[in-house]
Amino acid sequence: MDFQTGISYYKSGKFEEALVVFNQLITENQSESNYFLFRGRILSRMGQTESALEDFDKIVALEPYNTDFISDRAVVLHLLGKNEEALTEFDRAANLDPNNPYRYSSRAFFKDRIGDLMGAIQDYEKAIELDPEDAVAYNNKGLVEEKLGYQKKSKKSFEKADDLVGYKAPENKEPNPPANEKPAPLPEIPKNGNTNEALTLGNYFQIVKKVFTDPKTRSEFFQFLKKPFS
Repeated sequence: MDFQTGISYYKSGKFEEALVVFNQLITENQSESNYFLFRGRILSRMGQTESALEDFDKIVALEPYNTDFISDRAVVLHLLGKNEEALTEFDRAANLDPNNPYRYSSRAFFKDRIGDLMGAIQDYEKAIELDPEDAVAYNNKGLVEEKLGYQKKSKKSFEKADDLVGYKAPENKEPNPPANEKPAPLPEIPKNGNTNEALTLGNYFQIVKKVFTDPKTRSEFFQFLKKPFS
């Protein structure tokens, strides 16, 4: 059994097989943080979030100044409903890595979910200050402003996001859809509220981490946000 085999199982959704591999790797070497990182993600995908937290506790103990690990641990705490502890960890990651816009975007995403809408806007604004080309941060700020009833501000944020990625809304040739047909809803980033809604560590990372750090993914995700379901 080796690390790459475990990763292959994990990526293909064979979590039971992946868990066997990482359990064995950890038995052989308990000082390799990546082993605990992936086992924690596997356990979370299997619904064993408390056990996942133990692994994230371990990796933060092994690398106490690794802000990615600190932020990842904050996500696990959030999934367990331990939002005060999660906020402390998001704050610590931002304090250790203050010039990284992802620290603020990820904390803003979290604050939106727990209902701290003003705090979310402040963090999105900080992320935009550090990365003025971040269309998703503008778009998400617009979503939060919309929730607060700031229609002019949200419109401005959405327009800025559209401009950054060159998005143009399709012409509406049928302004009034048939009476028996409802317009398709736009997909949304998960809303704040019950932390037990369908969100796992895996898809949280997929939604937040890659979107806010990879320009190509950011653009694709923005287009996804703007595209109605078929």
